[in-house]
Amino acid sequence: MNTFRIKTMAALVCLLAFVVTATGQQEKDQLKFHQDKSFKIAQFTDLHWDNGSANCSKTRATIEMVLKTEKPDLAILTGDIVTNVPAKEGWQAVATPFIETKTPWAVTLGNHDAEPGISRDEIFELLETMPYFVGSKGPELTGCGNYALEIKSSESDQTAAVLYCFDSNSYSTNRKASDYDWVHFDQIGWYRTQSQQFTTQNAGSPLPSLAFLHIPLIEYKFIEDKESTVGRREEGVASADLNSGLFASLFEMKDVMGVFAGHDHDNNYIGIHKEIALAFGQRTGADAYGKLPLGSRIIQLAEGDYRFDSWIRTDEGVAFKFNYPSGLTYDDSNAEYFPAVSVKGVKPGTAYRYFEGEFKQTEELKKAKPVASGVASSISLEPAKQDDYFGLEYTAYLKIDKKGVYRFYTYSDDGSRLYIDNQLVVDNDGSHSARRKDGQIALETGYHELEVLYFESYMGQELEVGISGLSIRETPIPGNMLFYKK
Repeated sequence: MNTFRIKTMAALVCLLAFVVTATGQQEKDQLKFHQDKSFKIAQFTDLHWDNGSANCSKTRATIEMVLKTEKPDLAILTGDIVTNVPAKEGWQAVATPFIETKTPWAVTLGNHDAEPGISRDEIFELLETMPYFVGSKGPELTGCGNYALEIKSSESDQTAAVLYCFDSNSYSTNRKASDYDWVHFDQIGWYRTQSQQFTTQNAGSPLPSLAFLHIPLIEYKFIEDKESTVGRREEGVASADLNSGLFASLFEMKDVMGVFAGHDHDNNYIGIHKEIALAFGQRTGADAYGKLPLGSRIIQLAEGDYRFDSWIRTDEGVAFKFNYPSGLTYDDSNAEYFPAVSVKGVKPGTAYRYFEGEFKQTEELKKAKPVASGVASSISLEPAKQDDYFGLEYTAYLKIDKKGVYRFYTYSDDGSRLYIDNQLVVDNDGSHSARRKDGQIALETGYHELEVLYFESYMGQELEVGISGLSIRETPIPGNMLFYKK
């Protein structure tokens, strides 16, 4: 009899394990773009769940509000989730809103998650038994919970996008080097291998990807004061003091469009550094320090496009809309659009005038006599006949195929200015080493008058003029957008 009971119990345990595993795989298989090519992610961060706190009801209400309002296809919790005993009961409580709404959910761990008497391994062993959880412990690497989630195409079982989840670990074992830990070389090596495999499977083209972790990268410090950064900055970047090298690998592999972190409760900004978006989530937990309203960062992917839209969702509504790769807010309801000009008989190219002399400001070119003039296929320094003390004026009709807000930049050594429809958009004037300046303008569909002024004084010469928009990834203005009229 005892033998029979033991065998029966063993069979039930095996069956339960099979059901949980099958359910988890089934949910992973449901990570799929919709027929309208969209896939929406809700990032919750820094819940600081304390099962004995009266504030749990506020935290849960925030999660439920976001799930009801946004209806995400996936929720990702980016660390410092359950930070007090009893940890197991806390995780079960946190899981409840996702289970009740049948929302697939995943987790990356923070520096506080292993503090309430539970290890990082034990957390994932618990999570992997829970319905709708799609994360995993991942391979044997530094930390726990390094894994990739594949989002399938709306039309097939082909992988169309990838979400990388990293364990940013907790505290450095060498406090002289850094207080906080970082993503280690073995984790970075794993990512590079995964990324290369996905790229190879996609005929050599990197798949649009995102990365999630708790502790922000040190590169976040490079965007906190940029004009183009969107959102609130109420505290410094509490990253590791050492550069882990992860960002360099993301840049080299060319697949990750954006990195999403938590940790700093009073930051919710997003900006772009070296073609990669760096973003903070929105504090979700009522027991977490901070003065920002409770909420979530939403990220919406578009199948087949190397882009995403993102915004902050709170009880107060939607804020800080942002588009990657343009770096623009896509809320253009208050934008003043410049009408297109009427022009006929244009030809591909841009007219230019070349000057020689010692200039200090671009406006001096207006009074100078050109040494040469002609037509070029693009804006560059190619017409220059000497290395120093010269200037260039480019004029063209810029063809805009779709009404929208566009960002322009000049990267120059020395000074440059960019005008559209006689409006100064980018002011990068004066004598200086190579630097970049940006500006934006709302344009109707059609042709717009473009003027670029540039001068070189001495010791180095650079000129690049670029554009980005909601449907244009940042690029030097291509020749097929430039036209001139004799």
